[in-house]
Amino acid sequence: MTATLEAPTVHTGPKAAVKPRKKKRLSKAFRSSAAILLFLAVWELAPQYVLDEGTRTFLPPLSEDLAALWELILNGQLADHLLASLGRSAAGFVLAVAVSVPLGLLIAWYRPLAEFLNPLLELARNTAALALLPVFTLLLGIGEVSKIALIVYACVWPVLLNTIAGVNTVDPLLVKAARSLGLSSPNLFRKVILPSAVPTIFTGIRMAAAYSILILIAAEMVGAKAGLGYLINNSQVNFQIQQMYAAIITVSVLGLAINAGFVALERRFSTWRVKEKA
Repeated sequence: MTATLEAPTVHTGPKAAVKPRKKKRLSKAFRSSAAILLFLAVWELAPQYVLDEGTRTFLPPLSEDLAALWELILNGQLADHLLASLGRSAAGFVLAVAVSVPLGLLIAWYRPLAEFLNPLLELARNTAALALLPVFTLLLGIGEVSKIALIVYACVWPVLLNTIAGVNTVDPLLVKAARSLGLSSPNLFRKVILPSAVPTIFTGIRMAAAYSILILIAAEMVGAKAGLGYLINNSQVNFQIQQMYAAIITVSVLGLAINAGFVALERRFSTWRVKEKA
């Protein structure tokens, strides 16, 4: 009787590559979040085992801050303040983008206009928005209008300047090639200039989105009756330290979420660029 030995089957298809890919993704996720996890661990352990009682009062452990955050969620206070802040931030941000993108395209397309406005733009971009908070408050009052106007001012510059830079940095060879093919100026702008400038424009939009939150938080600490900035300031004044840190955590998570959303949106509008790199 002859025994037949069969060679073991080796799977080399897509299924065999699933486990290495998963391990690679997990490893990458751990490396990218290791610093944050370490920071959170220090925040939790240092107040309990390193800091003295007096310092611990002003820097409570992370677990206590998260408990205060959960309480704010349950009683509805966080939702009220979050909606108030998001409403102001979104209004100022949308107005800024609606003004800045067309204006930036116009300035970049017409060189004489750019040369005329450039000194004024340089002066305005180097004037800190928060330095003008008293001016906006005096002119527009302490209500919603002054806060939204301040956000518009802060958000206009990154979008406007990145839009101008995006148009100015388009490859001249692409423009020459398009003109040699007989494209008219409107078609050249729509099919070549604008798509090439989209990634730079979105960089400015992402910066403006971050500014809209940061500037708003500072503005809400003056004369506001609702909002995350008001919640932070009011908690500090009333010595509700855990609640103050809970509001700060909310601002950080909100900023990360907004940035992630705009990154995804940028990829959606720049699919041609991703394919080109691939």
